[in-house]
Amino acid sequence: MIERVIIIVMDSVGAGELPDADKYGDVGSDTLGNVSRKVGGLKMPVLESMGLGNLHEIEGVPPVKSPTAMYGKMSEASNGKDTTIGHWEIAGLITKQPFPTYPDGFPDEVIKAFEEKIGTKTLGNYPASGTVIIKDLGEEHMKTGYPIVYTSADSVFQIAAHEEVIPVPRLYEMCEIARKILVGNHTVARVIARPFTGEPGNFTRTPRRHDFSVSPPKKTLLNYLKEAGYDVIGVGKIKDIFNGSGVTESHKMEGNIDGMKVTRDLIGEDNRGLIFTNLVDFDMKFGHRNNPQGYANALEEMDAFMPQILDAMKPTDILFLTADHGCDPTTASTDHSREYVPILAYSKSIKGGVNLGIRKTFADVARTIDNIFGLGKIKVGESFPI
Repeated sequence: MIERVIIIVMDSVGAGELPDADKYGDVGSDTLGNVSRKVGGLKMPVLESMGLGNLHEIEGVPPVKSPTAMYGKMSEASNGKDTTIGHWEIAGLITKQPFPTYPDGFPDEVIKAFEEKIGTKTLGNYPASGTVIIKDLGEEHMKTGYPIVYTSADSVFQIAAHEEVIPVPRLYEMCEIARKILVGNHTVARVIARPFTGEPGNFTRTPRRHDFSVSPPKKTLLNYLKEAGYDVIGVGKIKDIFNGSGVTESHKMEGNIDGMKVTRDLIGEDNRGLIFTNLVDFDMKFGHRNNPQGYANALEEMDAFMPQILDAMKPTDILFLTADHGCDPTTASTDHSREYVPILAYSKSIKGGVNLGIRKTFADVARTIDNIFGLGKIKVGESFPI
């Protein structure tokens, strides 16, 4: 009998373009496949044994005769390709209205309202890499005291500020002001505080980033598990993605491997319900920065750590290893990509080797977990044969 579920989301590790990829400008995207070919093959023996190469063509990761896990791919039923929508769908909420994005920056009605509320002008207001924009505008920010506002291909309103110019509590206050302004047609998925330190030519972002997200419009698997008395433990940015809704406990992490260590340690503790982990480095450090070698290294590092996760699991645990979208670092785009995501389901008490095929929605994960715990709450998706 399964008593605990672990979900590890490999943020942006897509498995090939979806049939509607052309609507998103993502024809040819294949994060796993293209990265593997670009670097001359991946070495991922643990995920290979679980069946990763059985679900998708990956150079260096061939199919195996007897995978230790169930394996397949999942399609995204929601409209969009961002982190929030992807995670919500994994948790059983299909979103038909995508969050707005701002490839030309935010309109005057948003920026003027924000400047009026905070009592100062702003700098930037265009899509940019967070490290690049503080390099370009950081010195001016320090001279003027104006916060740096920017966005990306994601649905985000980001505010960067030097901690000695705008103290972190004030930066958070500005984010809360922006969050209240960004409603209706301008309801972005996340407002993000991006504090940094240092001097011109040598700025460094600090770990005091904070996301101000919108709450899911309806209950998700997380809420139903919490209401039934189960633990719902988030690792990494899970709490932020769901704006705390349904989360009973949250743990911060510093990078993928630290997140896996936190997850391993939680598996060793006496909890019952769901451990939900997001490994963000694939997306944040390598996908958006078009760094296929870094992406490949991160995949191989995760694979090398996987035995510690698997060894820590009890026979009453089940692991779902998946992703929330793609972000192919080999294409010209630095945006997320509309792709299938892998799904590997492993338990010491459940036979592997089952081909789950191509699933119609990420919500199949939520429906499966709903069935495991006998909740009867998730009505979308189809359960895996567990």
